[in-house]
Amino acid sequence: MESIQATKQRFGIIGNDPKLNRAVEKAIQVAPTDISVLVTGESGVGKESIPKIIHALSHRKHHKYIAVNCGAIPEGTIDSELFGHEKGAFTGATSTRNGYFEVADGGTIFLDEVGELPLPTQVRLLRVLENGEFLKVGSSSLQKTNVRIVAATNVKIVEAIEKGKFREDLYYRLSTVDINLPPLRERSEDIHLLFRKFASDFAQKYKMPTVRLEEQAISLLLQYRWSGNIRQLRNVAEQISVLETERSIDYKTLKHYLPNMGSNLPAVIGSKKSQSDFSNEREILYKVMFDMQRDVNDLKKLTMELMNSTNSSEVKEENSTLINKIYSKEHDHEEQLAAIVEDDYSDDNSDVEVLNISETPEQKSSKYDFAEEIEEEENLSLHEKELELIKKSLEKYKGKRKDAADELGISERTLYRKIKQYNL
Repeated sequence: MESIQATKQRFGIIGNDPKLNRAVEKAIQVAPTDISVLVTGESGVGKESIPKIIHALSHRKHHKYIAVNCGAIPEGTIDSELFGHEKGAFTGATSTRNGYFEVADGGTIFLDEVGELPLPTQVRLLRVLENGEFLKVGSSSLQKTNVRIVAATNVKIVEAIEKGKFREDLYYRLSTVDINLPPLRERSEDIHLLFRKFASDFAQKYKMPTVRLEEQAISLLLQYRWSGNIRQLRNVAEQISVLETERSIDYKTLKHYLPNMGSNLPAVIGSKKSQSDFSNEREILYKVMFDMQRDVNDLKKLTMELMNSTNSSEVKEENSTLINKIYSKEHDHEEQLAAIVEDDYSDDNSDVEVLNISETPEQKSSKYDFAEEIEEEENLSLHEKELELIKKSLEKYKGKRKDAADELGISERTLYRKIKQYNL
């Protein structure tokens, strides 16, 4: 069995971090077997090195090794890419094509970003893992293949399973052995070593002297979080090698190449989205409308009692619970409707009228004052009562529509329409 150090030198793996060494060791141990392997880790940590080690140290090393980026293949064509298709299977299929599983028979397939596979393709892949069988797109003839599958993902598969985006049975088939590569920020001793290696490589590539970091710049390099991991570090080393004329890099110069250096702490992001009974604006709107319908019915009941009673104080006492219930909801209704209208509708084409009926205590008392003044008339219709209230309100505020609308508990737009309707 090849040693860890020899394997790292052979495949260009830089670093002595214990977690990295353990990942390489596991790859060496599983290589002689046909066990499926799942490589996990953040984007840019170098997951593609592990399947190369596994293939090179296995008995399949003389057969094909194919790396497939599942996230880069469109959903409509990924089945054809992986399993092949027959002539005429779909528009544009002018000839029969062999898929990767057929081409790599006897070898190894590396499925990068396997968490991005669509669910129908996951079912096909599960069948290959279980018994080595697959069907070409547009074919009814079952085919066999003998491939070793190594998959990698930067997606949290357990969360994807909970959301229904990844099959649990496929996860257990892929992750017979799970190899995790640590992020660069957890390999502090390797960061400067990697930078020096990249700087040396780019110096040879572009035929220029190698850049070197001063002590303060090295400290800054080690403190940075490196959210892009090794890929980001390599890009920074290349930029500095090409753009800087001075070969000695100080703190200030290096800081210029590190984005978001002012805020080096990880962002605090809620792990779970807040759950609500209403997941979209339509459901919120329905709820508001139903609540408003109930409130209107309660208002009708209260209005009729006020109209049929000469003592408003007694009515208010008897219906205090109803009054509190109605007016306690108004503010919530206004906020919900205002948010929906602001996002999706303009004032010109909105069919939703926000009833601004919030009042000061003085305005509330004045509403009941003018309600007491309504005289009962057996032949007075609802429209006539409405007209009379609008006239009295306009007279009270000397034709100021905004104040009159607030008094009546309706929007100024609705009052304007009523004025046009009754030719006031």
